[in-house]
Amino acid sequence: MDITFDGSRARGDNAAREQFYDSRGYGRPSGGTLELAAVETAHLLYRGDLDSVRDTRDDSRLGFEEFLALDAVSEVDFFVYKDLRDRGFYLSTTDDERAEDFLVYPRGKGPWDDDVAYRVWTLSERADVRAPAVQQLATGSGTGVLAVVDEESEVSYFEVTEPAVEGSTDHDLPEVNGELLADRVLVSDPPRPLHQHAFYGQPLDGDGSAVQLSLVEAAYLAGEELLSLPEGSRRAIVNRGQAVEGERFDRRLRVYELLRESGVVPKTGFKFGADFRTYANVESVDDLGHSEYLVRVLPAEHSFEPRDLALDVRLAHGVRKEMRFALVGDDVDWLGVTRLTP
Repeated sequence: MDITFDGSRARGDNAAREQFYDSRGYGRPSGGTLELAAVETAHLLYRGDLDSVRDTRDDSRLGFEEFLALDAVSEVDFFVYKDLRDRGFYLSTTDDERAEDFLVYPRGKGPWDDDVAYRVWTLSERADVRAPAVQQLATGSGTGVLAVVDEESEVSYFEVTEPAVEGSTDHDLPEVNGELLADRVLVSDPPRPLHQHAFYGQPLDGDGSAVQLSLVEAAYLAGEELLSLPEGSRRAIVNRGQAVEGERFDRRLRVYELLRESGVVPKTGFKFGADFRTYANVESVDDLGHSEYLVRVLPAEHSFEPRDLALDVRLAHGVRKEMRFALVGDDVDWLGVTRLTP
């Protein structure tokens, strides 16, 4: 069987189509011939299904090692393609303008079926990935997946989604008075519902005589006209927050406001290395379950380092939570990332 390669794609005759596409989902039929992407060609050479391909540029014969050395296909793409094939999936390459590298079909199905299980984007552990590109991967039919290849050529898979973050917490609160300190607000005579039911602040001791509010909590309550300060207004709290955190405070406050308005209670996520941990339904702190999510607040144009992403997801899983990223630009967009075993 004479399979030719022109530097980007390999081509074979109708016999190649019958052997590789019809029976095992490799390539794309084109008339009476078959076109194979470089990564598909490399995999067939690796398996020994092809002894060699003929490079039409110099009429040389290329085995697996010579083919891979051409840099026509990256090792990262090859290792992901091989791993998914080893797991029993048929998959296809995609056009260059698409966010994903591979379309992966449900087991037992192939490119001739109108059904996609995963849309996979491959990257090395050393390659940063911009948040808008990950968001693009999270949309569309089939599950969006980041496939990260580490330096030992093992593949880790991360499912990416655009989750809805919402809850049912809603409590009526009376107005309270507070005192602005260096980087928090002290409420000396808090009404019981402030912490006990609505889960604002942290009591200084067990008798409920005083509650300390974080600056984001205080700024939100002041914006809702539920907190008064001798210093005057919500602006004094925001100015203090900006003084101690800079732009990060503004981003965290926007996300805090959005979460509270969505019925979700955010509390500090510092112990978990995040901005917030969240509770979807709080009736009383005496009957408080585990928080569901860890939230990291990031600029909309943030670039993720795969190792940091893996650390966040692993940590969240280890404490029985899921990782959510709040991407703050003109709007706040949510990105969910979890480990996946295809």
